[in-house]
Amino acid sequence: MVTENIEQYKGVFIYAQQVDNEISPIAYELLGKAKDLAKDLGTQVMAVLLGYNIKNLADSLAEYGADRVITVDNPVLETYRTEPYTQALAAVINEYKPEIMLVGATAIGRDLGPRVSARVGTGLTADCTSLEIGDFPLNPMPNREQKHNQLLMTRPAFGGNTIATIACPDNRPQMATVRPGVMQKIAPEAGAKAEVIEFNPLLEENNCYVEILDVVKEVAEVVDIQAAKILVSGGRGVGSKENFKLLQDLADALGGAVSCSRAVVDNGWMPKDLQVGQTGKTVRPNVYFAIGISGAIQHTAGMEESDIIIAINKDENAPIFDVADYGIVGDLNKIIPLLTEEIKAKAK
Repeated sequence: MVTENIEQYKGVFIYAQQVDNEISPIAYELLGKAKDLAKDLGTQVMAVLLGYNIKNLADSLAEYGADRVITVDNPVLETYRTEPYTQALAAVINEYKPEIMLVGATAIGRDLGPRVSARVGTGLTADCTSLEIGDFPLNPMPNREQKHNQLLMTRPAFGGNTIATIACPDNRPQMATVRPGVMQKIAPEAGAKAEVIEFNPLLEENNCYVEILDVVKEVAEVVDIQAAKILVSGGRGVGSKENFKLLQDLADALGGAVSCSRAVVDNGWMPKDLQVGQTGKTVRPNVYFAIGISGAIQHTAGMEESDIIIAINKDENAPIFDVADYGIVGDLNKIIPLLTEEIKAKAK
């Protein structure tokens, strides 16, 4: 199916996820990228806010770049449920016709995005790590029109072994879910006010509605590595689960957190929540220690934007040294304890 009157679709829209009437960080990250895309297209940024009693959240979205905020305020949307949220966001798209619709690849976004794209008859590129405006096909091809000002959506494919750039030239909106931590939010403009558009579509209860009997909130035992300013990350070269105690000691001395590569998770040494990389989380700490990590592209894609990268590896030819600001070639079992003690001594 091809979208008719494709030229009617204008604007870069983001789904501003909120939970318990608190905007999720991914919304601000999406707004930062939306501003860049909208500038390239000469259009506006619109945030879509779904929930109940959520109008007071609109100004915070304006501070981070939203020109307008479309609210759907309905008691049915008080707690996230797939069907009513799908109906609401699909109704916004059908009414306001965005050229681009971005959704965070959170637990909610991964559930909501594909259902909405199916409902409005367009495609969706999932778990994107890069978005830009450009030509598609990327290179001119014989007997095929090269379309301009397309959303080029880049994401890891085949288990992170290759990178795919995908476009949706014939349908609108161009939809993508975006991995948290990849895009950067802009500095907020204090006191900015949004033009709020109140939209009240009909939300019809059907056999896809679920009833929420209870909400149980757990206190997370694993630290949020995306919020850490200092990360001490270990790879297969650390050698064992027990050896991660050395990394934890270093992280404690620095006031940082421990993270790891995919190989460590696959070996069962550390939980998935601490994994950095294309199939894990994207991080941007002030300092990133890459210890016993070879530096495969799947890992470096998730941490190469760190301010300072310090690599420790016994293999002087390890690819990690190509992205590191500082490198130490040697046995981590000897280097890490010495480094930890030196840091502790300086802190006294």
